[in-house]
Amino acid sequence: MTMTSSSPTPADGGAAQVAARAIDAHKIYGEGDTEVKALDGVSVDFAAGQFAAIMGPSGSGKSTLMHCLAGLDSLTSGSVWIEGVNLTELKEKDLTKLRRDRVGFVFQAFNLIPTLSAEENITLPLSLAGNEPDKAWFDEVVSTVGLGNRLKHRPSELSGGQQQRVAVARALASRPAIIFADEPTGNLDSRSSSEILGFMRRAVTDFGQTIVMVTHDPVAASYADRVLVLADGKLVNELLDPTSDDVVDFMKTFGD
Repeated sequence: MTMTSSSPTPADGGAAQVAARAIDAHKIYGEGDTEVKALDGVSVDFAAGQFAAIMGPSGSGKSTLMHCLAGLDSLTSGSVWIEGVNLTELKEKDLTKLRRDRVGFVFQAFNLIPTLSAEENITLPLSLAGNEPDKAWFDEVVSTVGLGNRLKHRPSELSGGQQQRVAVARALASRPAIIFADEPTGNLDSRSSSEILGFMRRAVTDFGQTIVMVTHDPVAASYADRVLVLADGKLVNELLDPTSDDVVDFMKTFGD
């Protein structure tokens, strides 16, 4: 375990290898007696081609950090960057385009369109952008997540695990700079969870994808290269290449 102590700057020499970063990120909700510091000066880099997990107790700021990094929420102060672009300086139209073109999302609730087939759900972000899917890449993604014989099925005809595979394939299909996953296995049984996490791990290892995942599950976190631990809006520690036992043991200590 090592503490994250560096304060990255966008001009440093490693910028090309950084998929996303936060610099002195603050997010405050409310004011006066009701003020809550959801993020309290977080600075962190997420390397390209790496699988990172964010953990912490309820109210630690982990989901807020991910939402701000993804451009789904704005900071009170500080900045967030994706591939060298400062999201905090973008107009809403440009931010929407960046999210659509460069960011993939996987949510706990799947967020599939019920009237569309699995194939149509997978290609939806590309369709909205007016782009055609790369056939070879599409076929490789579909093969990787094991959906070849389910592409014509609608979400209601798929199991929860299959629906989440569709969501993962949708996130991968446009080859985004980074995928943000918010409790992606929270609604799944252990078998489906391990399948989805295995697919995500392969996306990083085999395809060089970058994934940042919020989770409370030590087993899920063990699939990551790096686990960041937040508490009270601050980044307090990180674990590198952890096993699930490493995560459990640390979180026990952390909770005392």
